[in-house]
Amino acid sequence: MLDMSGCIDMAVATAERAAEELREGIVTGSLAPGTPLREVTLAAELGVSRNTLREALRLLATEGLVSQRLHKGAVVNTMSTDRIRDIYLVRRTIELRAVEECGSATPAALAAIEGAVRATERAERAGDWREVGTSSLRFHCAIVATLGSPMLDQMFRGVTAQQRLAFAVVADERRIQQPWVSLDREICDLIHAGYRAAAGRALRDYLEASERMVLGLVGEAATGVATDLAKEA
Repeated sequence: MLDMSGCIDMAVATAERAAEELREGIVTGSLAPGTPLREVTLAAELGVSRNTLREALRLLATEGLVSQRLHKGAVVNTMSTDRIRDIYLVRRTIELRAVEECGSATPAALAAIEGAVRATERAERAGDWREVGTSSLRFHCAIVATLGSPMLDQMFRGVTAQQRLAFAVVADERRIQQPWVSLDREICDLIHAGYRAAAGRALRDYLEASERMVLGLVGEAATGVATDLAKEA
């Protein structure tokens, strides 16, 4: 009798790989909110079947990254204000716990935090604000990775992808990214120096200020859209 378990496991792994590639496209900003995810094109680009791609899109839909519309296909989601508040609630819960526990972090995990901050600083010097945002998100992923939990790491990658979609409401990426570069460095240095309580306070203030900023910018964008529609009416 043919053992189908190996085939099923392989199909699941392939769908998860395809989902991770699409998730990475969202994190880096190459897949913006509202981008249509066309099955034929994406299946060819990712080297998977359309059935496998559909499963990958289903996985991303469960993370809130994709909306699947009947007879219209899938699109990358736009983050609502309620979703943005939820993103920051999750981030505070996980990242602050990670900082509390980082005294037991491995040298490799601490080096990853430093490496992400240096990448952010290089991107700032180059004026590559999209890359600043990507590297900063990787910095926060590196903080969470000090907990040593693959399950949390996987879940948090989805959270950072949603965060990137929240950033996308502002066309001027410098405006939304520049304020945080020096704060990433401050938190990194406090962690490396062993000042976990101070790092936790700085990170909490950072996340609260970032949430207020993003929600304010979302409000500005919504007001601008409403004004434009009123002018057209």
